[in-house]
Amino acid sequence: MNKASVIGLLLGITAILGGNVIEGGRVGSIVQGPAALIVFGGTLGATFLSFSIKDIARAASSLRRVFMEDSLLPEAHLIIRDAVELATKARTSGMLSLERELQNVKYSFFRRAVRLVIDGADPRLLRKTLEQEMSSLETEQGAAAKVFESAGGYAPTIGIIGAVLGLIHVMENLGNPADLGSGIAVAFVATVYGVGSANLIFLPIAKKIMNNLRHEIYLREIIIEGALGIQSGKNPFYLREYLNAFILKK
Repeated sequence: MNKASVIGLLLGITAILGGNVIEGGRVGSIVQGPAALIVFGGTLGATFLSFSIKDIARAASSLRRVFMEDSLLPEAHLIIRDAVELATKARTSGMLSLERELQNVKYSFFRRAVRLVIDGADPRLLRKTLEQEMSSLETEQGAAAKVFESAGGYAPTIGIIGAVLGLIHVMENLGNPADLGSGIAVAFVATVYGVGSANLIFLPIAKKIMNNLRHEIYLREIIIEGALGIQSGKNPFYLREYLNAFILKK
């Protein structure tokens, strides 16, 4: 479980609901099915109109990494440790000896990089191949973040539409003055849903996806340099110092 994401979401919602109760409001007064249907249904419709099914499916699958830690994503110091160990093994036993070590490399991108080293890929081809894969990841995750970012842009506007529709309904029933107050209150619930969902859910999720992406790109940059160092036969001590510089810069 990604504790930061869960705590952030729960804290934001609890703060708003708690503040409403402290001011004398009722939680039930802001639980309105029609308003939710207008805002979330309208936002979903606008998002589907803006993106392909593939983009939306990719965005939905990215939610797992927003709320769940990725156990296959190693820390930088573990990558450096493994790169140095592989470099030492390659210098003492040759590149082909790394074949037996592949099963101990858990991170798939690192494993593919080592496989290219073992297969004797040209250094320029090695870098180009790994950087292209990294670029594809940026494009894919960037598109997923854009879906939630766009939903965060649509939701407040659709919330206003919901409020206007509610006010129209109120105006049609001016003959019942006793119901005007509650009717207006219900109308503005749609605005709360629109602005609240945008700033508590959609936009923060987009930001989290991009932050996760930046972290993974950072790790992949270390892996690329480590793989090139292994391939060139760089002294393990100097390779460690070089890769440690990435941690110092972060």
